[in-house]
Amino acid sequence: MASITTITDEARIAIDNVVGTILGGGTPTLRLGVTGLSRAGKTVFITALVHNLVHGGRLPLFEAYSSGRLADARLQPQPDDEVPRFDYEAHVHDLVTERVWPRSTRRISELRLTIQFESASGLRRRLGRGRLHLDIVDYPGEWLLDLALLRKSYAGWSEEAVRLSRETHRAGLAAEFHGALARVAPDGPEDEGAARELAEAFTRYLRAARADEHALSMLPPGRFLMPGDLEGSPALTFAPLDVPPDHRAGRDTLAAMMERRYEAYRSHVVKPFFRDHFARLDRQIVLVDMLAALNAGPAAMRDLEAALADVLACFRPGRASWLTSILTRRIDRILFVATKADHVHHTDHENLARLLARLTKQAAVRASFAGAEVRVMPLAAVRATREVTIDRRGESLPALVGTPIEGERVDGETYDGNTEIALFPGDLPRDPEILFEAGAAAGRTGMSKDAATLRYLRFRPPRLERTAEGMTLSLPHIRLDQAIEYLVGDKLR
Repeated sequence: MASITTITDEARIAIDNVVGTILGGGTPTLRLGVTGLSRAGKTVFITALVHNLVHGGRLPLFEAYSSGRLADARLQPQPDDEVPRFDYEAHVHDLVTERVWPRSTRRISELRLTIQFESASGLRRRLGRGRLHLDIVDYPGEWLLDLALLRKSYAGWSEEAVRLSRETHRAGLAAEFHGALARVAPDGPEDEGAARELAEAFTRYLRAARADEHALSMLPPGRFLMPGDLEGSPALTFAPLDVPPDHRAGRDTLAAMMERRYEAYRSHVVKPFFRDHFARLDRQIVLVDMLAALNAGPAAMRDLEAALADVLACFRPGRASWLTSILTRRIDRILFVATKADHVHHTDHENLARLLARLTKQAAVRASFAGAEVRVMPLAAVRATREVTIDRRGESLPALVGTPIEGERVDGETYDGNTEIALFPGDLPRDPEILFEAGAAAGRTGMSKDAATLRYLRFRPPRLERTAEGMTLSLPHIRLDQAIEYLVGDKLR
């Protein structure tokens, strides 16, 4: 981690941890990072987790709840006054009342949930109820991509970004940027107009690559896609140049100006985010939307694998102890989750988990070597479909029933957002390597028969059931209770 943090950074992290412990008033605090690339479902996961704990959801595999030891769970004022609060109430309204998915995260936010519980130990139970502060940190997936920049020089990042933009599946999207790149000389004089033209063309290319039909993931810098209050500032007015990774920029050149702004971006935008938030986590859940990449094809799958490897190299895994939890936090449990498991039949969940394990293999090995526990799991924080069996030409097929989001299309039919359908999405192959094959083009040629039939729709949130007394039941899910048990359960013993 020496290339990311300095001694000064580590000292500041330790001070922040000590201050947080003191302000906690003696109540243990567990900081949970909810991480994932854009549209992986971070907001939905946090909302569903809190809703099920606060309102008593269906959590049979969350031991503290199923055994009756969970006495209370309620929201508290968050400890970091300078960080916006996660808008839990608005997100619940979207899911339950409007039946729409909440808007993607646009800024960092936090939420504190305080859990009271009876200890599983008779001796501890005599001392009274236990308490745990669960601090949940949410931030835009685009920002996550920036962490890898802390390890890369401007010239190294430029060479990588330009090389990626010239790959077959990206070249057409980057044509405007390539044209702007050809009109400038890196060793020519500083030129604000050229810098702005390049930055704008590069941003348009990144946005096109992120679109659903391409679903590419290697798209840093993240603030180019979600600038917030940095929009139009010099910190975002830079772009990669066509230079070798060992290029040394001459004084007062365009390359020198671009490098200076890149370094300012890393120092004043990326590093504070890493130091103040990412480096203070105890547990990590990594949400991965593999279905969007599967829809887009093998190029998107390989791109997702590369993006995850870049991001996960910035984690701080290790064994936790009472001292490390105070001075320098280490992530001792990591849960990799394949989200939207309700979009495939349960008989395919094992194949979905196998595919996710393939995507995250290198990161899992590294984390395990450092002493962290690692688990892989298919999950739907909010279940939007139910399973049925349909008859097609005399053959019984496992299918999903749900309401597609307005605008979703299948076989030329566009859905209105109100019509419920039954859909057979296809079977995931047992061998995940099939889905990475370079010969499997957009038309799915070169794939196995099973892989070629894959097609995943986006469904609206479900209409919640009500009790006879008119009480709205909790949000349905798949394996959310298992995720909570793994991430929090050992702290409630």
